[in-house]
Amino acid sequence: MNGPAEMLAADKASTALGIEPVELRDGYATLRMKVAENMINGHGIAHGGYVFLLADSAFACACNRAGSVTVAATAEIDFIRPVHEGDELVAEAVERTRFGRSGIYDITVRRGTEIVAEFRGRSRTLRA
Repeated sequence: MNGPAEMLAADKASTALGIEPVELRDGYATLRMKVAENMINGHGIAHGGYVFLLADSAFACACNRAGSVTVAATAEIDFIRPVHEGDELVAEAVERTRFGRSGIYDITVRRGTEIVAEFRGRSRTLRA
């Protein structure tokens, strides 16, 4: 595999939602997404799956490096505040630790300076 930029460009789910990279480097990623009308659930707020997908995409970019294929082993999210149509969300993924073929990453999703979700992912690098 190439690096996270190439992986994200080939990610049809993320690109279909308009997810864009802001900053990508080993162990770190920031992505943004604008909440569209088709992302709104029956309560009039963004469906949590879209917020999770943004955080998960940032997680994937942070944990993948050129020459490796790393996937999620587990992930969980805490939804802090509701998200609305038109909101621009930014997900910042930070590597906390890598050990062997595993890693732990924290991802914060913000609307401006306001935290709307916290995500923790655990990764596993596959053998070549």
